[in-house]
Amino acid sequence: MKGKTCGLFLGILIFITGILTCQLKGTILPPERYSVTAGEPLRLKLPAFVENNLEARIIGNEYESLSKSINPEELKSGTIPLSSQFGQQIVRLTLFGVLPVRDMIVSIVPEVRVIPGGQSIGVLLHSQGIVVVDSYEIQDETGRKINPAAEAGIMKNDHILRIGGENVISDSQVRDLAAKAGAAGQPLIMEVKRGDKVFLVRLKPVFCKETRRYKIGLMIRDSSAGVGTLTFYDPMTMSYGALGHIVNDTGTNRPVDLGDGKIVGATVQGIIKGKRGQPGEKIGTFQKDELLCGTVAQNTKLGIFGRLQKPLENISFQEPIPVAAFDQIHEGPAEMLTVLKGDKIEKFNLEIVRINPRAKEDGKGLVIQVSDPGLLQETGGIIQGMSGSPIIQDGRLVGAVTHVFVNDPTKGYGVPAEWMLREGDLFPAKKEVTEDLLRIA
Repeated sequence: MKGKTCGLFLGILIFITGILTCQLKGTILPPERYSVTAGEPLRLKLPAFVENNLEARIIGNEYESLSKSINPEELKSGTIPLSSQFGQQIVRLTLFGVLPVRDMIVSIVPEVRVIPGGQSIGVLLHSQGIVVVDSYEIQDETGRKINPAAEAGIMKNDHILRIGGENVISDSQVRDLAAKAGAAGQPLIMEVKRGDKVFLVRLKPVFCKETRRYKIGLMIRDSSAGVGTLTFYDPMTMSYGALGHIVNDTGTNRPVDLGDGKIVGATVQGIIKGKRGQPGEKIGTFQKDELLCGTVAQNTKLGIFGRLQKPLENISFQEPIPVAAFDQIHEGPAEMLTVLKGDKIEKFNLEIVRINPRAKEDGKGLVIQVSDPGLLQETGGIIQGMSGSPIIQDGRLVGAVTHVFVNDPTKGYGVPAEWMLREGDLFPAKKEVTEDLLRIA
């Protein structure tokens, strides 16, 4: 009887412990992956009753398994001291020293300092080859209507990379090649890219009865252009990041398969105020003085990246400021830098209302809300052209504005700055913790 009672008591204890541990994991404890700046402790931000009964050990890094206990007094203050070396460490948390709660992979990132942007920029991107927007029929000299592009199998959104072995970069070049081939009675041999596949197409130009020249029946686009905002730049390397999201082709609404591109300064000449269901917009023109100019090397889901050709003169910060590690961002007040008139950079108040660590694929890690009365009066909230506007909190660059809520222009999304820098390869490369090491630890 006594053995049965002990067994029942032990079973109840295990059951309660399991429930408690699951609740801690789901609602109280920090996420399984965390990032901090080198030299900064890991701040747990836990309720006092949890901190007072929590034990922690560093059980490994990206190279080897370890066993290093953390001083209980430091744990009670809510902090865990970590290595000042860049990389990753595995921290094991237990309750009462026996109940496993969580193994955390903590990324120790270098303190990167940049100068926040806020300048309006014009973005001009050329795709690899030229993009097929559509095809159309041509009436030949007999009155017959022919669509040579469609008959050859060319489809909307295809990229034409080469014609006759010659790289193509503009619609005027394609017209000239079609005219020469047509006059010679020869077909065009086109190298076409569709998704990940590249293939050859033979297409014979048709002499158009109306225009009196040879045509191939293709509507094509060789570049995309738009207005956005510079997020940051590094005065040491002249590297920059902007927009916070990918640039899509205006005709196909697909990402521009980047061949080359550049950014230039832009002047805001007017504002279309946003309202529910109708996002607003900055009306901008590209500057010709080249005070701001740079190349575009990457067009990614978290922004465009490249190098400026000269240091910026129109800046709000004379000295670089730290880039916040993702877990240094918190809900609460922040500031946004952007241009509403001319090229004057202004600061506006906003709130970070939610942080979503699982939104890395689409860059919507921050939910923000404009709280500045002046900005609300002028623009109605977040408008097109603000993409890339830097967000500053606690003296750090924490992110960039990326999207507006169509049904509530006072709200929108932002991408964390650390994610942008990683996407642009602006953090030093580091070795990742492996699954084998986690199992050993």
